[in-house]
Amino acid sequence: MNNQKTPKTKTVAENRKARHEYELFDRYEAGIELKGTEIKSIRKGKVQMKDSYISIKNNQAAIKGLHISGYEFGNRFNHDETRDRRLLLHKNEILKLDQAVRVKGYTLVPIRLYISHGLAKIEVALAKGKNLHDKRQTEKNRDAQREIQKHLKQNYS
Repeated sequence: MNNQKTPKTKTVAENRKARHEYELFDRYEAGIELKGTEIKSIRKGKVQMKDSYISIKNNQAAIKGLHISGYEFGNRFNHDETRDRRLLLHKNEILKLDQAVRVKGYTLVPIRLYISHGLAKIEVALAKGKNLHDKRQTEKNRDAQREIQKHLKQNYS
């Protein structure tokens, strides 16, 4: 028997709109520099990624617009809910992402926020915006796959 435990990851928030609005390419895992009670709010799931985005300035990546609600027992030590938070990436990753954004016209989009081994991590993706016809094609493909699965399920049941 193998007594090793599998690594625990718990997804706290997902940016579903990003998957609809953008075509996603390379993905990266980044840590987040948090203050005080922010991790407690994240563990309770009080996070919203809807309008968040990532920018790189002075060789540092930061996530902007990420809303982490105040911790209810935080009193005067509570944090600013929408402050800019620094992302913890390796220097060569930051340089590669910065080059992709500047030269190739990609956008950096946060995909999901999760807790891994007690630490808050964020999944970041290089993305390009979809046109309206691309979104329609994606919907059409998804509907076709759903119909295929439905027929297969009926035939084998």
